[in-house]
Amino acid sequence: MVMAGVLTGCGSDGGSGGGGGTITAYVYGDDSVKIQQAAVKDFNKTSKVKVKLIPVPGTEYVNKLRSAMGSPSAPDIFYNWGGGSIKPYLDAGQLVDLTSTVKSDATLKDGFLPSVVEAGSLDGKIYGVPMRGMQPVMLFYNKKLFAENKLEAPRTWEDLQHAITTFKAKGITPFALGGQEKWPELMWMEYLLDRIGGPEVFRKIQNGDSSGWGDPAVLKSAQTVKQLVDDGAFGKNFNSVDYGSGAAPTLLSKGKAAMHLMGSWEYSTQLGKAPEFARKDLGWAAFPTVAGGVGDPADVVGNPTNYWSVNSRTKHKEAAIAFLKTMAAKSYAQALVDNGDVPTTSNAASMLSGSPNPKYAADQYDMVQKAPSFTLSWDQALESQYATPLLTEISKLFAGKSTPEQFVAAMKAVK
Repeated sequence: MVMAGVLTGCGSDGGSGGGGGTITAYVYGDDSVKIQQAAVKDFNKTSKVKVKLIPVPGTEYVNKLRSAMGSPSAPDIFYNWGGGSIKPYLDAGQLVDLTSTVKSDATLKDGFLPSVVEAGSLDGKIYGVPMRGMQPVMLFYNKKLFAENKLEAPRTWEDLQHAITTFKAKGITPFALGGQEKWPELMWMEYLLDRIGGPEVFRKIQNGDSSGWGDPAVLKSAQTVKQLVDDGAFGKNFNSVDYGSGAAPTLLSKGKAAMHLMGSWEYSTQLGKAPEFARKDLGWAAFPTVAGGVGDPADVVGNPTNYWSVNSRTKHKEAAIAFLKTMAAKSYAQALVDNGDVPTTSNAASMLSGSPNPKYAADQYDMVQKAPSFTLSWDQALESQYATPLLTEISKLFAGKSTPEQFVAAMKAVK
């Protein structure tokens, strides 16, 4: 039924009054771009208005998009992370509000997991359609080390503290952490704030109210981070460990660290660097509950997915939306699965048996499907003038160069 709706949309849409034309689409130019290239090729077979895909190298993407959006040759459709990554374009009046379109179109309304669509929204309005796989942050662990120490994956904060004490006594670093890069540290604050204060605390901040940093749950989260650091949960040298070269994942696979809080891409990273470990001894779980916290233990943080947004200046709005509808097609979701991704489409569950690791894919999908809230990574959810100092202050907190109180004061002062 979804496929039929997609084909109907493609075949009947001629853009402006049934004539031809071209839509340009900017996309992040990485290994996964081949999936979007194939989707464009299929769409162009039946649409009078053709899509021209422009892959931009990842390191250049944000700056190239910003420049292009300020020029006469701005793309009609563009890849983004939702949230703060598109707010400057919303403020400039450059985005098509897709809310009514999504809610009135069965293919779009029923095609994607609601928590993912909501996570890419701004002020309760939809400006993007999911177009890649989900990327929740998960707690990965070394199953062999846990079995040897008669431990199970921590479900509560008490479980986690017991695991920390147990592994430290054996000379094993409890958590790998690539502290040389700041974003892996951010994941800890994101989950702690959600579990302690619920998703509404950060939502207030994301909506532009910096007083939200003064919420008691923010201070409690920062104090919990300090306690973890002081307890040696990350070892002594985490500030010199990076993620990009594979140093942090290697600590986990080699048994030098027992756990690693990381995005779901950790599985494919381990599969590439330590395939035997990935298949045999890599475990995964949800972030544990925190006693006294009001957040739902089923909440998730991370990158829900990536989105296509439509430029309000496009001359082919109907054709652009017809192309966006193809993201809900079963064939498109299958291409993502074949690439090792977990689609955010509501029909994806039945396809995951063909994934490189069906159990992992199914658990990941189940986690996101059941999540009452999926908070976008803070450094993507906030605009750069807030995200940059945030990463700096997070790093100072983890390094012991500022106190939890100083962290809160610094973030409240960012304008």
